[in-house]
Amino acid sequence: MKRNSVGIKLYVCVLAVFVVFAVSFMIFQQSREKHYKTDVLDTKLQDYNARMAESLAYAGAVSDKVLDEYVAKHHINGLRVTLTDTKGHVLYDNMRRKYGGMELHADRNEIKDALKYGKGMNISRMSSTMNHYYFYSATYFPKQNIIIRTALPYDNNLLKSLQSDSHYIWFAVIAMLVLVVVLYRFVNRLGTNINKLRIFAERAVNSESLEIEGLAAFPNDELGEIAERIIKIYKRLEHTKKEQDELKRQLTQNMAHELKTPVASILGYMETIAENPDMDADTRMQFVQRCKTQAERLTILLGDISVLNRLDEAPDMIEFKSVDVSSVVSDIESETALMLSDKGMMFRNLIPDGIIVRGNHSLIYSIFRNLTDNAIAYSGRDTVVTLSAEETDAKWIFTFSDNGCGVPTEHLPRIFERFYRVDKGRSRKMGGTGLGLAIVKNAVLLHGGTINAMQTPGGGLSFVFSIMKR
Repeated sequence: MKRNSVGIKLYVCVLAVFVVFAVSFMIFQQSREKHYKTDVLDTKLQDYNARMAESLAYAGAVSDKVLDEYVAKHHINGLRVTLTDTKGHVLYDNMRRKYGGMELHADRNEIKDALKYGKGMNISRMSSTMNHYYFYSATYFPKQNIIIRTALPYDNNLLKSLQSDSHYIWFAVIAMLVLVVVLYRFVNRLGTNINKLRIFAERAVNSESLEIEGLAAFPNDELGEIAERIIKIYKRLEHTKKEQDELKRQLTQNMAHELKTPVASILGYMETIAENPDMDADTRMQFVQRCKTQAERLTILLGDISVLNRLDEAPDMIEFKSVDVSSVVSDIESETALMLSDKGMMFRNLIPDGIIVRGNHSLIYSIFRNLTDNAIAYSGRDTVVTLSAEETDAKWIFTFSDNGCGVPTEHLPRIFERFYRVDKGRSRKMGGTGLGLAIVKNAVLLHGGTINAMQTPGGGLSFVFSIMKR
């Protein structure tokens, strides 16, 4: 435990609460036990008083002889017996025979309580007659109109008998020592975990290395497990952040490279035109047409990058509404009919009419258009593109396949990566941006679905993807 840590504060607070509880318990127990022993002794003397009153009633008179015989017969070492009337006049005292000279006892607390409540007690009071402290117990007997008071000297023997048992005090002390050790061990482990978390937090804030021996292991308890998982999650996030940074760096390099190619072509053609004012009209028009082609490619590339940025950074801002997928596919089929015809390809649209999903119309269009353009560009001449659909309770599952040349198996896991090309030279020649399939995957995921690419039995490439209905 270091500093004024939470563990030390917890340790002090819990220990203080226990000490207060233990002291309070000992005080209460002492008081309760003393009260109990006092009541037992008072009951014993009250019983003595009652039996003496019965003997006097049986004798029919209050006489020194009867009382002396009773006291002698029921001897208790040191016991003093005193009888008074209701006025406080002493009628008998076994310790002193000259009653006439004794002062009235009406002002004694035990006598007053006996007259008022039937019995009275005084734990420790100096006797003015005997010049000694006594424990008094007095009983009033109305039928005989007398008060019998018995008393025991408040000496070491009586004090010892009224003392509380000290065993529970030793028990409380031992329990306290055990608690101190156990609590210290617990708080020490707690402090160790908290200190490691503090070190972790300081290093995380300062971007320092977390690979230190102090953070290698935690005590085998719940807090240690939580702390260890927090650090593992943080390390995983840091690793993911590094991977994302590396991916962004690669994407930036790829984008710069992809943008540089059409821009360089446009600049080259424009410089040639500017430096050759006497260039014939046909050559100039050819160069202008090539500039237009590169500009269109640049526009498509920037559009694809914009779509991906929107999918990455602001998916919640994309508006969803009911989209007729069947109508979207029909429009794409019409738009690409000429391109399909030029390559001798056929588009087999097997999906039923009226497929309605909740999504973004532009992104749904991008999914099917990019898959179609990809098939036209790379599946080869005289091939067949097939689109089918299967309905489940929660989603539509689409299969987009062709019987073309396909993609080597080792490339399948990476074809959805941005700017990834199976044949880079051929892809650029065909005008591809390298972002089409990345847009397809992100759009499918945004619509609650999944997508996989696989070889088509018999040759070609198949994409199986799903779109949630709602």
